[in-house]
Amino acid sequence: MILADINLGEILWTTLVIFFMVMYFMILFSILGDLFRDHDTSGWAKAAWVIFLVIAPFLTALIYLIARGNGMAKRSMKAQSDAQQQFNDYVQTVASSQAPADQIASAKALLDAGTIDQGEFDRLKAKALG
Repeated sequence: MILADINLGEILWTTLVIFFMVMYFMILFSILGDLFRDHDTSGWAKAAWVIFLVIAPFLTALIYLIARGNGMAKRSMKAQSDAQQQFNDYVQTVASSQAPADQIASAKALLDAGTIDQGEFDRLKAKALG
């Protein structure tokens, strides 16, 4: 096939088909991800959704988005919120506002007060020293 045999209409049509295929696969993977992220749905219901996605993919995807779209958005927002909280907790532990000497001193004060035991003090000390 020579490049001169391909006209602009064929290129645009191919581009449009590829665009809709990518869009469909994004929707499909989004549905599958949401389906397995949902802990309230039973295993049988999940299996039924997957079977219907294989048998009648377009109709099933449309029905899923209509029937469970609101819950899909809520689960997605909760997952993003949980990821943000985990990131914030990680940043808090890594980028502590106290110097290592201050952390060890506060841990020693907790040890002297009897709030923590020697093992916990050693762990905090090792964490402060890096």
